Amino acid sequence: MSVLPLVFTSGWASGVNAYAVVLLLGVFGAAGLSDDIPETLQRPEVLVAAGVLFLCEAVADKIPYVDSAWDTVHTVVRPVAGAWVGALLAGQSGSLSDVAAGLIGGSTALASHTVKAGTRMAVNSSPEPFSNVIVSLAEDLGVGGVVTFAMFHPEAAAVIAGVLLLAGLLTLYFLISRIRRFRRRRAQRREEKRLGKPAARGRSVSGGR
Repeated sequence: MSVLPLVFTSGWASGVNAYAVVLLLGVFGAAGLSDDIPETLQRPEVLVAAGVLFLCEAVADKIPYVDSAWDTVHTVVRPVAGAWVGALLAGQSGSLSDVAAGLIGGSTALASHTVKAGTRMAVNSSPEPFSNVIVSLAEDLGVGGVVTFAMFHPEAAAVIAGVLLLAGLLTLYFLISRIRRFRRRRAQRREEKRLGKPAARGRSVSGGR
């Protein structure tokens, strides 16, 4: 069976939370749930590092504006992680070239990272902090659920990941368009107020005369 569905799913998930993907795949491989998981991901030092970094991201990802700063730093990390995991999976199965798998995993991770980072910037414009926690928990549960599902049904998980990626891109486009419209209206109201004040002063001076 081709490892392509698992590469695509892991790429999408890496763009959302790369450390969770490495940790989950390593644990599943060590537990013997899948023969497609390379030994590199099952090494204890890799699992420990991924676990520590996952905990750091779990905290930073739920704090407004700290999450956006974290996303900025991981603009390179997540696509590279997606490409690395994809190449390892391809090398383990031998059904897909390492280069092709790396390109698929990296590009998919970059796309999902763009959705995550852009959505978080929009969420940070909300005046209350609870939306960050809710979105972060939904992302963590989504990554965990889809990657776990991919261990048993890789093709179906890849379809789910594709639908989530497409839905995320459409949602991001909608949010960006709404934010731009809101900013244009706010700038227009400010300009109207600025132009209206001198006119009001002029009328009050002429009235006093």
